[in-house]
Amino acid sequence: MLVLSRKKNESIVIDERITITVVEIRGDKVRLGIEAPRDVPIHRSEVYEALTRALAEQAESEENGAAKQDVPNS
Repeated sequence: MLVLSRKKNESIVIDERITITVVEIRGDKVRLGIEAPRDVPIHRSEVYEALTRALAEQAESEENGAAKQDVPNS
């Protein structure tokens, strides 16, 4: 993991397409501004993990449904 120190209004640039700027520092919280192309999804980690879990559960459910359809009825 790359760790960088930034002050308010300072930025980092990722791959010339994404800019992350420290907007505000208040106590133990940092507010970040993110500029990125619309096709780049940006999520807080807990939201990303929930989405990933939901997609995995959906895929598993669809696989189980397809497997049930493949079993011939006796």
